[in-house]
Formats: sequence, C-alpha cells, structure tokens
Amino acid sequence: MFNFLSRYLSHDLAIDLGTASTLIYIKGQGIVLNEPSVVTIETHSKKILAVGEEAKKMVGRTPGNLTSIRPMREGVIADFEMTQQMLRHFIQKVHPKGTLLRPRIIIGVPSRITQIEQRAVKESAELAGAREVYLIEEPVAAAIGAGLPITEPSGNMVVDIGGGTTDIAVISLGGIVYSESVRIAGDQIDGAIMNHLKREYSLLIGEHMAEKIKMEIGSAFPFQEKKQMAVKGRDIVSGIPRTIFVDDAEIRSALQDCINTIVAAVRIALEHTPPELAGDIIDRGIVLTGGGSLLNGLDDRLREETALPIVTVDDPLNSVVLGVGKTLEELSLLRKVSTHSSLYP
Repeated sequence: MFNFLSRYLSHDLAIDLGTASTLIYIKGQGIVLNEPSVVTIETHSKKILAVGEEAKKMVGRTPGNLTSIRPMREGVIADFEMTQQMLRHFIQKVHPKGTLLRPRIIIGVPSRITQIEQRAVKESAELAGAREVYLIEEPVAAAIGAGLPITEPSGNMVVDIGGGTTDIAVISLGGIVYSESVRIAGDQIDGAIMNHLKREYSLLIGEHMAEKIKMEIGSAFPFQEKKQMAVKGRDIVSGIPRTIFVDDAEIRSALQDCINTIVAAVRIALEHTPPELAGDIIDRGIVLTGGGSLLNGLDDRLREETALPIVTVDDPLNSVVLGVGKTLEELSLLRKVSTHSSLYP
C-alpha cells in the first residue's frame, strides 16, 4: 500500500550526476533539468551564491572574495558538502513543493566506483532530500538509454565518454561482464589544450576558451580541410592579453595522449571479452555515448584502430539520464541493473 501511495505523493527522480553537468529526469515528464555541476561560494563564509548555469558564467571571472567550485571530479565526489548543497538546490528546483513524501532517487555512477565513493553518492543524495537512493553504473544506463537489448543473452559494448571518466563495458543479461574505466575524458582533453598553449606560446587560457577550441577544431582524426581559429588569452611573460592562431593539426597533436589512452582502454576491453560475446560485438559494433564522444573524428579513429563498426547514439549527451529514467518507468529493470537491487522493495 505504501509503495502504491508513494507513486502519487512524490515524484521519483533519475539523476546523471556528472563531472561537467547534472541532468534530472522525472517519471512521466522526461528531462527537466540540465545544468553545469558548478557552485560559486563566498570564500570566507562558504555561503553559496550561485549554482548551475549561473555559477558557470562566473568561472574564471570571480573577484578574490568569490570561488567557483566543481564538486565532482573525475566522475566522483571531490567536495562532499558542496555536492550535497548542489544536489539539494537542483532537487528543490524540480521537485514540486507540497508533495507529502521525499522522492526516490536513482543515480548513474561510473563503473568501478569504490564502495566508499558509492557511499558518498548515496549519503549526499539522502542529505539532499532523497527517501531512497539506488545506483546504476553509467555504461549500463547509457546502453538502456541507447535502446540496446541489454537483458538478452548477447553482447553489447558501450564506451561512455563523460566529463571526468571514460567508462567501457561489455554488457549481457542485464549485467556487466567486463568493464574498464580511465580517468581521461572531456575535462582532461580541455586541460591538454590549455597545457599545450601554455607550454608552446606562454599563453594562459580559461576553461571556456579550451572547450571552444575543442569543439571547433579539436579532433581525433584529420579533417578533410585544414581548420584554424583565433585564440585569446593572457601572455604569461608580459601579463598582457594577446591573440594567436592555431590549426587543427596542432590541437590534434596536443590531444594524442588523451586519445591514445581511450583507444588503449577500448582495446583492452575487447581483449577481455568472452569469445561468445565478441561475435555479437562484431555484428553490432561498439556504441559511443557521452559528451566526449562528440569529439570530431573519434568514431573514425576507433573504427581504424579496432576494425569494428562504431555507432554514435542519437542523443549521446542525454543517454545516461534517459537510461536511468527508463528504470523509473520499469521497476523490473531497476531490480536487474541497480547495484543495490537486493534492497529494492
């Protein structure tokens, strides 16, 4: 009776608690929030001044008395208190006021997350207002969101490239047969661009400019035509703002270490895939999800390295939260894939 009434007295939430962005899905409504995982605080009092989109606009532009924090790092909680405050803010923003029960929350987490990190995520969500918390590994959630038949006795390989981690998993019968996780993803690619310009040109740029470079001329495989863009930053020696021009080949060279790490992790996962499932992957290919999968030419690079079909899902940025959300709609699926399914009523 309690479970029956709870469906009408609260709104259950699915959350993709990402390094770069936090997305929330409400049962029956779809994605209702997509905001950067950023918090701006007053440095001395620790008072929160802005969260999400408003806070991201302040990154790199705050005076000395303010600090912009990204409480999620490399896919896990780096600042417990700020994560809890950020989650509370987002939950209160989307959960209707006046509901009698706190929401049940399901959260996507990286594969190979430690038990301590799992506990930190659960406790953070509970302190933010959750009635019950369940965790689903992000590659599984991404596969569900991409519409893959993960509960069947066949192999599905997913490469989920987020902001902080790249999670690779071979999935069959609703579970992970083999997983590989590397802490190289969108943030580290941005960092590689920033470090290259600092080293080669003595030019300091911010996160926004690095991300813009990555999106416009960053690539893992050569373009058909040369691309170039103007980059604005501050000269380390003179301290004066200046503009330089860089091309795609130079940026691609700067990203090689990051790309090679991701490619190597995919190859290792393939080497550890059981032969019976390897045949399925040859037929179905490798599925790319996550914002990092949108890097120009990454699919071509992986296709060349593995000689397998590479499929980028239609909505890679939202595939994890859509998959987690689907488990809200199908409770039997949640029991199969949740890392805490034995606790489910």
